Amino acid sequence: MQSVPPRLSPLPALIFSSRWLQLPLYLGLILAQGVYVMLFLKELWHLLSHATSFGEMEIMLIVLGLIDVVMISNLLVMVIVGGYETFVSRLRLQGHPDQPEWLSHVNASVLKVKLAMAIIGISSIHLLRTFIEAGSLGATASRFTESGVMWQTIIHCVFILSAIGIAYVDRLSQHAGHGARH
Repeated sequence: MQSVPPRLSPLPALIFSSRWLQLPLYLGLILAQGVYVMLFLKELWHLLSHATSFGEMEIMLIVLGLIDVVMISNLLVMVIVGGYETFVSRLRLQGHPDQPEWLSHVNASVLKVKLAMAIIGISSIHLLRTFIEAGSLGATASRFTESGVMWQTIIHCVFILSAIGIAYVDRLSQHAGHGARH
């Protein structure tokens, strides 16, 4: 028999219930993921329908685009599932055969580090695509400028430094938490 949780007074109950205002945000992200599925299928069809006429460079760029879509979709899943579980309500997936491994130990800190790593992965794919296409710098049809490539590289490095900083602060806070308990 489960014990009944204590009844909250009106103001704390209102404040605690306000977490449900995030539900439409997570539902919106699910719809956004559906848009990414459509984009993936469109790009995959483009690749398959032109596979015999594309050169290696075009195929590589489209495949990198597909990987990018998958990584963004993975990021969305982490935010939707991890965020809902952390900030709104438990999903009660314990023992479910499809429960993601990372969800059993998710908290706001773990979620931040995982999101930072996912953003670095996505940025890496974008930067790799830029470097592949950078051979056409200076040409009239080039999509990139030298300063654009430089800024994309700098932003990517800032993402990496930010992730290192987040992981370092997380590690410090874990050690501080363990020291306080002993």
